[in-house]
Amino acid sequence: MNFRKATLADLKEMQELFVATIKSVCQKEYNEQQIEVWTSGVNNTERWIEVIEKQFVLLALIENKIVGYGTLKDTNYIDFFYIHKDFQRQGIANNLLTLLELEAKKRSSKTITSDISITAKPFFEKKGFIVKAKQKNIRSGVELINYKMEKNLE
Repeated sequence: MNFRKATLADLKEMQELFVATIKSVCQKEYNEQQIEVWTSGVNNTERWIEVIEKQFVLLALIENKIVGYGTLKDTNYIDFFYIHKDFQRQGIANNLLTLLELEAKKRSSKTITSDISITAKPFFEKKGFIVKAKQKNIRSGVELINYKMEKNLE
């Protein structure tokens, strides 16, 4: 496994991983309508381009295939964090999170934060994140629950 920063050439593969992962991995915690609304974010190409151009976007690759990615917005906010459905529980998320935390520290951040899905919450709790708030987001009239979480980096 190796890591590299994303480029616009990675956009399509990142979007495909985003949709496939949510549709497969989040089925137990979110219903079909919630997943449909969540994954519809893939259609906002402008946002995706902005993420790649303005955020620290780190890809995890195995044999040149993207198996996961995480993004750091500003100095300490994890905006995207997805691991391919076929590569879960293989240490990829651990490695990716460690690298994002190191980058946040390089940027002089004392904490790292994110809005975490119900599905990912146990992983982030295991990594030292604590819940700051339960959030109810309404997208296209559909409620999506996630958690504002934070970890101290000192």
